[in-house]
Amino acid sequence: MIDKEKFMQEVADCATSNILPYWMNRMVDPEGGFYGRRDGNDILDPSAPKGAILNARLLWTFAAAYRVLGDERYLEIAERARDFIIDKFYDKEYGGIYWSLNPDGTPLDTKKQFYAIGFAIYGLSELARATGDKMALEYALRLFHDIESHSRDHEKGGYVEAMTRDWQPIADMRLSEKDENSSKTMNTHLHIIEPYTNLLRVVPENKELRDATEELLKIFFNRMEDPRSHHLGLFFDDDWHRQDSEISYGHDIEASWLLLETAQVLGGEDLIDMALEHTRRIAVAALEGRCYDGSMVYERHGSGRYDDDKHWWVQAENVIGQLYLYRYHNMPEMLDASYKTWEYIRDNIVDHEGGEWHWSRKGRDGSINRKDDKAGFWKCPYHNTRMCLEVIERLKETTAREESGM
Repeated sequence: MIDKEKFMQEVADCATSNILPYWMNRMVDPEGGFYGRRDGNDILDPSAPKGAILNARLLWTFAAAYRVLGDERYLEIAERARDFIIDKFYDKEYGGIYWSLNPDGTPLDTKKQFYAIGFAIYGLSELARATGDKMALEYALRLFHDIESHSRDHEKGGYVEAMTRDWQPIADMRLSEKDENSSKTMNTHLHIIEPYTNLLRVVPENKELRDATEELLKIFFNRMEDPRSHHLGLFFDDDWHRQDSEISYGHDIEASWLLLETAQVLGGEDLIDMALEHTRRIAVAALEGRCYDGSMVYERHGSGRYDDDKHWWVQAENVIGQLYLYRYHNMPEMLDASYKTWEYIRDNIVDHEGGEWHWSRKGRDGSINRKDDKAGFWKCPYHNTRMCLEVIERLKETTAREESGM
């Protein structure tokens, strides 16, 4: 079995020497907030739009890094992100978060994508969790009520994808061009339960939030998990009829640990036992996409064709998912498996010269993908920083448990 201290030290060094300095030194826009993009060759594009997802994930990343690692420089970046989100992204007339801004900070795309609002809650709640920041908590709760008021389907369950700026129905609800135009998606539900869980850590007495979070958890197990394969469906209509036949290995492994985390925060022996049963099956199904070298392929299409590129975020989530199998599912062999995935990341995905991580390695020939961004609308430091912090926190927790003889 690998040395846990070695594992923790390696990922801590990656966070503090590779990932976080990149964003502090290369992505802060002196005119306000953060730049919108650096391309796959690490060339700055100052004309790129500023996306809500990037900025909200930056807030979460640096707030979480401050909470776990304690460096005041991370708090400064987190507060910069908080101020930019509240001053520029928050819609002061209708509520919610704009999808994107022009480089000068004026609104560009004003639609309300609930996925993005969820990430704003995630970042704001993490800052409140780390520091007790009252303004961050106030806006997180405002955005929670926006989602509950405008997205939640109280009749059929779940949450719709998107609306116009003033909360009217919108024809194109897609999160990105590659997605189906479905009213309900696994991805958006995952990134609503994720911030709701984090917000619940800060306000555990909030019954409305607690009830919504528990209902969401049951939707994953009763509506989204395929009872035969245990993979999660991706796209659904209003009535929960599945509209895809894809398998997303990265989303499966990410969901496996996030959903268990939700049950742990909600508490209750029966709920946790149910979550342990379901999330183990989801994680084991996800590992069908794991390769001999520890990496994980992106997805399998309904036709049976694989997209075998090795995306940065999928590898990061695979480290955490396997670590949870080790820590909470009595699978001791998964600690070595988790470390092997980290070794793949360390040797193939981390950019040791320029900082940060490459988008992916091509499955066909293993070459670095420079077509997609190094930093941008979707390329943020959230998955990889979270991986580092989860490894540190879970292995510290495990060591303390072992030393206490439990």
